[in-house]
Amino acid sequence: MVKITPATVNNFPDLITIWEASVRATHDFLSEQDIATLREQIYNVYFPQLPLWIATHHSGKILGFIGCHEARVEMLFVSPENRATGVGKALLNYAITELAISEVDVNEQNPQGIGFYQHLGFVTVGRSEHDGEGNPFPLLHLKLKRAGDAI
Repeated sequence: MVKITPATVNNFPDLITIWEASVRATHDFLSEQDIATLREQIYNVYFPQLPLWIATHHSGKILGFIGCHEARVEMLFVSPENRATGVGKALLNYAITELAISEVDVNEQNPQGIGFYQHLGFVTVGRSEHDGEGNPFPLLHLKLKRAGDAI
């Protein structure tokens, strides 16, 4: 069982460590330079501006985190050693039920991420050739399919 609470600036060092480890495990299409550039942007721009929630073990160790804005998941990362243990699902379910999220973009080259969201009820509704920063990393736009939705 994980506990989900809002993140604070004091959590940022642990979160960036989780982000980088997770990216290295799932985003093999990124170069070292891409990771270094993104790491700086994530830590200095996105973390301070984005509402973040952390999933912690009863010991207090951070297992993963999610960042959401309006109805969209902007980032969800779980430490590699805690993948496939229910942490990501717990974070996403929290965001769906407590934060009313219904949309997420996933890198097309991240089949594990795509499968995760599809397994939890998201369907592809669009595609972009570039990510939000204009980089040539295609994104799939997914939307949560709820009972009665016509997608």
